[in-house]
Amino acid sequence: MERTVNMMEKIKKFLLDILFPRSCFSCGRGGSYLCEDCQSILEISQYQYCLCKKPKRLLEGEKCPECQPKILSTLYFALSYQNPLIKELIQKFKYNPFIKELAKPLASLIITHFQLLNNKPNFSNFILIPIPLNEKRLRWRGFNQTTEISKELSKILEIPLVLNCLIKIKETLPQVKLSERERKENVKETFSCQNQNKIFEKRILLVDDIYTSGATMEEAARVLKKSGAKEIQGVVVARE
Repeated sequence: MERTVNMMEKIKKFLLDILFPRSCFSCGRGGSYLCEDCQSILEISQYQYCLCKKPKRLLEGEKCPECQPKILSTLYFALSYQNPLIKELIQKFKYNPFIKELAKPLASLIITHFQLLNNKPNFSNFILIPIPLNEKRLRWRGFNQTTEISKELSKILEIPLVLNCLIKIKETLPQVKLSERERKENVKETFSCQNQNKIFEKRILLVDDIYTSGATMEEAARVLKKSGAKEIQGVVVARE
């Protein structure tokens, strides 16, 4: 079975290399999907912002009183999802043609964001947990995009990646089609936590690709907190 899966992955990669050769989505230069020159001109955030609907830039150590009731204590995001190049990269990653290798440049944008912050975060005592997919969605895409980003972050930050802990137990509608109120209802009680000993009293970096209303991350954070996590911080590539 494993051999068959590996063979299918190789065939898929071969076809992608033919249909979508490894070249920069911005300038077309060969070698990578996002070249260094094009990455260098992206407006990667140098600051932290609160979790409010209209985010406010936070000074070092500052807390937003409106965000204090939220379980998710912090959100890191590299760019605005309104950036056309970022939107294209994420869409090519999550939807046809499902370019799995885009995880590396997208994770690199997050790392650059961390490096640009004045108050650089220390994640030495954290673990990484990706937002999970349900089985149907996972089979359709062939991989969980947030797991692939998390793998890259784990290598660079040198902190453990914990899988098969936070799981999705309910199939949900695509959040993009819903209002903010509907999104909260859509993700309610959609996650469960198993192997709770792996997260008990742990500080967690919860990883997703995009932060929109925050409903998904807040619900996942609630489940993790209820299961014994000490603190949950969010990290995404882009925020709408």
